Amino acid sequence: MNQPHFWDDQAGSNKLMKELKYLKGCVEPFDQSLKKCEDLKELLEISVDDQEMLDQISLELKALEKDVNATEIQSILGGPFDRSNVIFSINAGAGGTESCDWANMLLRMYTRFAEKQNYTLKTIDILPGEEAGIKNVTLSMEGEMAYGKLKSEKGVHRLVRISPFDSNKRRHTSFVSIDVIPEIEEDVDVDINQEDLRIDIFRSSGPGGQSVNTTDSAVRITHIPTGIVAQCQNERSQLQNKQTAMRIVRARLYDLKMQEQNEKLAQEYGQKQKIEWGSQIRSYVMHPYSMVKDHRTNVETGNVPAVMDGELTLFIEAYLRMKPDEKG
Repeated sequence: MNQPHFWDDQAGSNKLMKELKYLKGCVEPFDQSLKKCEDLKELLEISVDDQEMLDQISLELKALEKDVNATEIQSILGGPFDRSNVIFSINAGAGGTESCDWANMLLRMYTRFAEKQNYTLKTIDILPGEEAGIKNVTLSMEGEMAYGKLKSEKGVHRLVRISPFDSNKRRHTSFVSIDVIPEIEEDVDVDINQEDLRIDIFRSSGPGGQSVNTTDSAVRITHIPTGIVAQCQNERSQLQNKQTAMRIVRARLYDLKMQEQNEKLAQEYGQKQKIEWGSQIRSYVMHPYSMVKDHRTNVETGNVPAVMDGELTLFIEAYLRMKPDEKG
């Protein structure tokens, strides 16, 4: 940074500044916790007969434990894309209105989680349900360690409750799948042949109102060899929608490439891999009892309202602490 020509390359300089901020965020909390630990040791030695001071030390230790826990999670989030922003998709399963309503409930849950994490949330594409809720939605989440934290949410989420849409008040089970992929930086190599892309332009859909987009600006891009489809209609500009849809195609192609490599390695070394997509990872039971349980970590809580309000840290941290072979 002290070099005279450091700021000549604006993009490169910003990238280094971002890296510096991340590394400081790793090292400084560790140093601070270490110093606090030494200070509390010294304080304890001179306060053995002072109950009031011992009580204060106990409170300080609890705060230190919280800080160390945060530093430990930071150290776990060292994967190649853990610092990346996220492309996040919610897709209602079979079950009609029930599943669409469950998808909408999950959309609110993750929106509240994003707010608590100070993430920037943007809706890229959304398809409302016929009677209620949503059939699917694609979101962009930007923030610190967005992919590192949200990768734990990929899979099928199961809801058990008394249906508000059933006049007989019967218990229903609904399923919604969540897909989470990192947003790939431009310098990551993803080979895309333009001849393999089909680009369709169409009119944006929406519930109506003054702000509804009435121009043919929505863009759908299909990667023909893989069948990967991405569309965007949240911007008024066709060019902006095309750029966003292209980012999603690049990210999904890279994710597919990584999955294929992992499957090849699993065959080579004879390991049995879990397939998270399409597997039930978490159950949300609202009747006949209240419980949210993660089936990978066996972590559970009876405080369903808090979870549905975006309190997901308990499940995310338990998942991050799992061994890699247990995650699949």
